[in-house]
Amino acid sequence: MKKTLISKGILALAASCALTSTALAGGLERGGYNIDLLFDEGRFAAESAVTFVAPQRELKNVRDVDTTTGAGTAGGGDLNDLPNSADGSESYWVPRIGAKAAIGDAADCMFDYSEPWGAHKNQGRNWAGANEDIETKVESRNYAVTCSYRFDAGPGQLRLIGGTFYQEVYGFQERLVQEFPAGFALSGVGRLDLEGDGWGWRAGVAYEIPEYAFRASLVYNSEVKLDDITGTLDLSQVNGTPAFGVHGAQNMPDVIELKVQSGIAPDWLAFGSVKWTDWSQFQKVRFYCDNLASFAGCAQPGGVTSLDLGYRDGWTVSGGVGHKFSEQWSGAVSVTWDRGTSQDFGTQTDTWTLGVGAAYAPTKNVEFRVAGALALLTGGSSNTVVIDGQTYGQRANYTFDDDLAAGISTSLKVRF
Repeated sequence: MKKTLISKGILALAASCALTSTALAGGLERGGYNIDLLFDEGRFAAESAVTFVAPQRELKNVRDVDTTTGAGTAGGGDLNDLPNSADGSESYWVPRIGAKAAIGDAADCMFDYSEPWGAHKNQGRNWAGANEDIETKVESRNYAVTCSYRFDAGPGQLRLIGGTFYQEVYGFQERLVQEFPAGFALSGVGRLDLEGDGWGWRAGVAYEIPEYAFRASLVYNSEVKLDDITGTLDLSQVNGTPAFGVHGAQNMPDVIELKVQSGIAPDWLAFGSVKWTDWSQFQKVRFYCDNLASFAGCAQPGGVTSLDLGYRDGWTVSGGVGHKFSEQWSGAVSVTWDRGTSQDFGTQTDTWTLGVGAAYAPTKNVEFRVAGALALLTGGSSNTVVIDGQTYGQRANYTFDDDLAAGISTSLKVRF
């Protein structure tokens, strides 16, 4: 029994390392999905955590590819006289709270709030790629209920897992639609605001052998169908057209994750995971006018505007070890590789992350944890490419070197 309690404490710390690494993953990943609290050995447990991430991504050799100007063109003008470098990243926070309760001797249920998806770029107006992006921000809110039922199977216990979640996604993008001379009354900046919501579900299975602190879990999180994304497109600073309604649709990705952990020696635990995320369905997210008479461009068959992503599926592989130093202190270290989702367009290249953490448990019912991560964002370039017959990067091209990102996560758990 002592080995089991030790390993569970180390596993909780390993989860904190994983949370920090997840916030550095590709696509629109922020907090992702996490149900580790469901496995806590207490009858009741509550946890709060927050992660801060400070990425660094410097865009260089920026070139305005489409220098066309005037009505009916997409280039926005010749921006090559503007600076050819920009900061392509913004720091962000990722919160998570949850509570778990045992129901009888075999069932557990957990409620949690998280922010699984997000992105924020803010290069500003003064760069040669302003016709591609000035600022883009995506945020999310996720409310989930997850339950499990376990029963004896062989030397351990088999746990069946199921749940549902409600998700909200919202954000905006601003870009330079038309460059005007200095002092002109209009800025030439267009703005797209959007929001959508939908439901998802999860199902999984886990097998546990407490004597050896062994657990293997496989969990599937369904896609969330945002069938009715609504918003506005504001072109009042481009051609005087008042903001008008637009709509679109996009599914948030489904996710499959395999996690394994096992005691390997007294006070030592090894852990690892493999995760697949269906980012390849994020290509061009098109938006259409609610009223075709709102603007002349509403008649275009491909929509009045789009968010261009061009992603491929994401793969994340992580592994590490944890050790208990005393009754109060334990530590863990992990290494994570995340395959970049970009396909020669955008900045989502491969990421390597080193995570470390420490946990302090002054009593058996309270635990404080802190984990940090340092990530290498590999270099590359964003070019004009064709993916599945669609053109991306037709407004601006640029390069970027290897960059660094840092993150820190703190959490507090209370159990009874």
